[in-house]
Amino acid sequence: MGRSLLIVESPAKAKTIKKYLGKDFEVLASYGHVRDLLPKEGAVDVGNNFTMRYQALEKSTKNVDAIIKTLKKCDALILATDPDREGEAISWHLCELLKERNLLKEKAVARVVFHEMTKHAILEGVNNPRDLSMDLVNAQQARRALDYLVGFNLSPLLWKKVRHGLSAGRVQSPALRLIVEREEEIEKFESREYWSIDADLESESLMFKARLAEYQAEKVEQFSFVNEAQAMAVKATLEQAASGQLTVTKVEKKQRKRNPAPPFITSTLQQEAARKCGFTAQRTMRIAQQLYEGIDIGNDGAEGLISYMRTDSVSLADEAVADIRQLIAARYGADNVPDEPRKFKTKSKNAQEAHEAIRPTSVHNLPEKVKAYLTDEQYKLYNLIWKRAVACQMIHATIDTVSADLTDNESNRFRANGSTVATPGFIAVYQEGVDDAKRSDSDEKMLPQLAEGEVVPLKRINADQHFTEPPPRYSEATLIKALEEYGIGRPSTYTSIISAIQSREYAELDNKRFMPTDVGRIVNKFLTKYFPQYVDYSFTANLEDELDAISRGEEDWVPLLSGFWQPFKSLVDEIEETVQRKDVTHEEIDEKCPKCSSKLSIRLGRRGRFIGCTAYPECDYTRNASESAEQAQAQSDEVAGRKCPLCDSDLLVRHGRYGKFIGCSSYPDCRYIEPLEKPVNTEVTCPTCKKGTMLQRRSRRGKEFFSCSKYPTCKYAVWDKPINQSCPACHWPMLTFKTTKKRGTEKICPQKECGYRTAAEAEAK
Repeated sequence: MGRSLLIVESPAKAKTIKKYLGKDFEVLASYGHVRDLLPKEGAVDVGNNFTMRYQALEKSTKNVDAIIKTLKKCDALILATDPDREGEAISWHLCELLKERNLLKEKAVARVVFHEMTKHAILEGVNNPRDLSMDLVNAQQARRALDYLVGFNLSPLLWKKVRHGLSAGRVQSPALRLIVEREEEIEKFESREYWSIDADLESESLMFKARLAEYQAEKVEQFSFVNEAQAMAVKATLEQAASGQLTVTKVEKKQRKRNPAPPFITSTLQQEAARKCGFTAQRTMRIAQQLYEGIDIGNDGAEGLISYMRTDSVSLADEAVADIRQLIAARYGADNVPDEPRKFKTKSKNAQEAHEAIRPTSVHNLPEKVKAYLTDEQYKLYNLIWKRAVACQMIHATIDTVSADLTDNESNRFRANGSTVATPGFIAVYQEGVDDAKRSDSDEKMLPQLAEGEVVPLKRINADQHFTEPPPRYSEATLIKALEEYGIGRPSTYTSIISAIQSREYAELDNKRFMPTDVGRIVNKFLTKYFPQYVDYSFTANLEDELDAISRGEEDWVPLLSGFWQPFKSLVDEIEETVQRKDVTHEEIDEKCPKCSSKLSIRLGRRGRFIGCTAYPECDYTRNASESAEQAQAQSDEVAGRKCPLCDSDLLVRHGRYGKFIGCSSYPDCRYIEPLEKPVNTEVTCPTCKKGTMLQRRSRRGKEFFSCSKYPTCKYAVWDKPINQSCPACHWPMLTFKTTKKRGTEKICPQKECGYRTAAEAEAK
């Protein structure tokens, strides 16, 4: 057999594979895609069966040249890009590029796939080659064509009707709609007051709580008590009726089973890594790629630690399950191994792309064993994957639950709930996290042994005020979960969807939660009003299903594109002719201009939404969209009577890209400005320039920070309040106060490499 050239996508993977294949193989990386559509109109020829016109990517020239040079010395080409439709397309594009240059004549071409970077998987893959799957390639081409047709037709329309430079994506637009609709739901939400009433009780020296469940023969609901007066009256009645004790009237004991979660797929890994490690989806996939491609753990070179991480299958290979069951018996005891291996059902119909869940390539690579060879973030993610894979093959957890009813002399009923873990099973290894969940009354509460007829001393009755809360904004984890539930996107696209929304500045993360920007709101309004079908969740999901059907060879890709294109193009042309920019960017409100009595409208400007007069340019009245007329007038009065120190003109409150400021009315002839709120001087000397002092300021998003008064000459800044004390460890001339839920308030050194910290609760106040 002659020499073979094997192509993968990344150099790290190439290095791992080369170690196992020996001298008869050359292994090179394509570094991703080598061709893409021409970046201009007409790259998808809609009049010629959607023929797609490609060009070689300039960035791939060097890598392709290296492949060509090596291929000339080899007898066979083996394409081993990632085992999904994107990887299949990369192999096909490379093949087409080499065919154009007449380099594949008399050379054998084969496609192989590896689902893990281990010696066994690599040798098995090379020994079982197949042809390129044109079904997978066509599914990827159809997706690329759809995205191109939407982008090249919707984006210019957005430029004309909203703002120059905007763009719209086929799957990003429904994701943006989710974010905007959630924000609108939050804004419309009206908080309601309610009161809960519970009893503090003691039995067998154990304190426990019981919630009022029935009052004067009526069931207590969330809004049974809606104000303080009502709650206090009920409390007083209960205290009188109880006379310091309650009687146990009913005790109910049950056992319930909790089964483990299935092993990770792409979306659940991204969600859980966000919950437990604080990783973004992009960071999770980058680290997972490193673990998949190979890391040297002291076994004579790099080896892959996890299976392929872009998958929507929850199934595990029989050999992997056998290894996991063996490890569970040895490490956690044979009684923790179920009689039969657990089987999990994959929701996705697309079996070609997703052969196996994400798991350790060898369960015997224990997290603590490989920790020394991994970075901190690699270890965190590997530990998560390993534990989830092991736990999914363990016995269920058995939970003992207890509920007890206690009544007073007037038959008002309280209920106490508690639970204990009878048999931990899988939760001894791993428990799945939850998003935005409120604990139930029974979570992690233990009750004393109670018997019917027992009299329990009542310590006190509590009446607590609560307010209903709006639904939380989407985090990356909950947005991915929502996209998955709606069937929008696929394992390889979640990260790019989130990235596109942020890079286009349609939404931004505030405290790790997505908030739509003003531009994002307008774009969503435009799309939902004029293109409702194309941002409809079910339409997008159905399109994804059809792409899956193409990848399985059940449908042809040209009819799919044709069915999409004709009505879409007709609608684009109609909107371009009939809709004016003001129809999209202006929204009249029921308020008159205080200057000229014309109607006011909410508009989109260069710096976001604002309220302006519809009689513009004759009337120039404007104010911030979040302000009332009274607030705007009050802020104008702040500088009434003050003159510009440079030219003696009036000073005005103005709006800039970083918020409000005071500026000269003679602008642009006079450029005098000053902050609306004077920065507070902390009197702490700047540790960098030693000339300025640290001032308390606010960022453009309203977040407090501290920076040198000599800015922009000195750009030193910190987020935490500075203290005029030097660090005992590294002698940096300044410390800061930092407050967290976990540690409380501490004095810390702002130099990250130092790490000095000490408790400072009293001093911070």
